[in-house]
Amino acid sequence: MTDDLTYLHHKTVLVTGAAGTIGSALVEALAPHVKAVRCLDHGENDLFFMHQGLAGAGRVAPLLGDVRDLDRLRFAMNGVDVVFHTAALKHVGLGEYNPFEVVQTNLLGLNNVIRAAVDANVERVVFTSSDKAVNPTNVMGASKMMGERLVAAANEIRGERRTKFASVRFGNVIGSRGSVVPIFAQQLLRGEPITLTDASMTRYVMTIREASSLVIEAGARMLGGEVFVTKMRALRVEDLAHAMAELLSKSSPDVRVIGARPGEKLYEELLSVDEMTRAVELERLLVILSPGAEVYGGATRDSHAGAAPVTREWHSGNDTFLTRDAIKEYLITHGVLAPYLAPGGSR
Repeated sequence: MTDDLTYLHHKTVLVTGAAGTIGSALVEALAPHVKAVRCLDHGENDLFFMHQGLAGAGRVAPLLGDVRDLDRLRFAMNGVDVVFHTAALKHVGLGEYNPFEVVQTNLLGLNNVIRAAVDANVERVVFTSSDKAVNPTNVMGASKMMGERLVAAANEIRGERRTKFASVRFGNVIGSRGSVVPIFAQQLLRGEPITLTDASMTRYVMTIREASSLVIEAGARMLGGEVFVTKMRALRVEDLAHAMAELLSKSSPDVRVIGARPGEKLYEELLSVDEMTRAVELERLLVILSPGAEVYGGATRDSHAGAAPVTREWHSGNDTFLTRDAIKEYLITHGVLAPYLAPGGSR
């Protein structure tokens, strides 16, 4: 995927959750090309080390703060042109036990981002969502579903203001913090059994690079109110475990099935049946249009050149799966296991 950064030249950008997996990848990609990038995060240590690692890469400002704090956001957005909102509580299991904390960050925090962006007359806001927003069965997924609705509504009620809003919907970002790849890798390197929640579990996957590219491309393409989704490959999580074992331990793994965690789905969907009726397909992307686009303005079926109707479901349990050999090639090609293949591995 080629990043179109032209629209960001000479612009000031704010990235929330800037020290997270996607946020830091975005900052690294943007820093050499924009006027300035402001990095908002509430994690002091992660923000410090990210900022240190980008010394000399561009004008990078580390801003300590939380999206729950509207006043802090208003100050951070003063003079900003584009906002990439990646800050979120994303771990499904923790969300089930701490649901209102998820509401505070993923919904009230997002609403603060919307209000601050409108007040600051920001040009574009891109919100990062998840395929768990489709027919959600857990708190995190439900918060992302509601988040997409907040973003679509913001685009419809902005009035004469120039601020446009859109969302992107990720699959499982393979290799990100807290994802299954680091967990499997550490278990393999320590010689422990791989813990698999369910042998029939399937997922759509994308790399960190693909996720950050989706955010940047959505910012370039957005007309207002859309949800952009990368067309991803599906795999069986058990096949991923075996492929990783062949690469990291050169042996067949001891796999122990421990049962699905609270809120965990056996499959994921990239869009719902209802959304198919208002979605279009591009070469690399699915674009879900806002239900209110015809009335309130925003992208329509004719807005994106080369768009075609979506004619197939995107359900990871019913899709064509990557073979184990294809998974190994994918992991190697994208350097997903590089930290673990280095001498000594990452333990």
